[in-house]
Amino acid sequence: MTKSDVLVIGSNMIDLITYIDRMPVEGETVEAPDFQMGFGGKGANQAVAASRLGSKVSFISMVGNDTFGKQQLANFKENHIDTTGVGIGTKSSGAAPIFVDPTSDNRILIIKGANNELTPEVLDKYVDLIKNTKIIVLQQEIPLETNYHAIDLANQFGVPVLLNPAPANKDLDINHVSKVDFFSPNETELATLTGMPTNDMDEIKQAAKHMITLGVKNMMVTLGSKGVLWVAKDRGELIPAVKVKAVDTTGAGDSFIGSFAHYFAQGEDVPTALKHANQYAAITVTRRGTQKSYPTWDEMKALSGSSSVR
Repeated sequence: MTKSDVLVIGSNMIDLITYIDRMPVEGETVEAPDFQMGFGGKGANQAVAASRLGSKVSFISMVGNDTFGKQQLANFKENHIDTTGVGIGTKSSGAAPIFVDPTSDNRILIIKGANNELTPEVLDKYVDLIKNTKIIVLQQEIPLETNYHAIDLANQFGVPVLLNPAPANKDLDINHVSKVDFFSPNETELATLTGMPTNDMDEIKQAAKHMITLGVKNMMVTLGSKGVLWVAKDRGELIPAVKVKAVDTTGAGDSFIGSFAHYFAQGEDVPTALKHANQYAAITVTRRGTQKSYPTWDEMKALSGSSSVR
């Protein structure tokens, strides 16, 4: 079996994006200036980002037994993603109503749908995919038990795992988190998991170092406009964010994770991969939409040299 660069195990969603001037209050109806539909889901987003950069990407996921599910499969193939591990569930497709305000901030609801049918038993059908990849990427829009099983299988076969604990889940088992090679929460998720304060950089560093003592090899704490804090056993470094004029931050975190997986799989060391992932994510927020905002390798080379990223 051909070895993939990146294997993503996770969700897919249909994004229903409404651009708003303001959120309505209870009982109020307001007019919104624009609406778009697109492909999303944290797992699918991360897979698309890595694939558009040139990685050979495989995906294990469950699409809905409906029109949206068929469209998702076509989208994966259009983005050159191996769909050997993508099944068709009995439920409707996952959906994500998203509201984006004029400052580019967003509010998101998720309906998991068929994503809940991605069970640990499904993974047992695709052990060849799991053991024949350079890195496995996980998120939390699928059952936690599935992620735990993926981590156990990856450890069995010596495959590094990147876990992005979003959306946050207070029930996340720290014993399984301690087995991953890369753990990438934001400061709020880090506080939830560790029970430690993360109100300033010193507190964030202490909480990250605590996770290292538990067994995580690399902590990558995303800090929005401040960048990403990387902490390993013997070193730590703040990788600054790239300053841009953001228009839509939807899916930016997924573009960061997917692009990091690509750069790491291509042999870059962690700080270099983080720097390039920051650059990739910065480009995506200058465009509207989720996956449609993700540039290809050639686009990124051109855009990173333009005035849009400075």
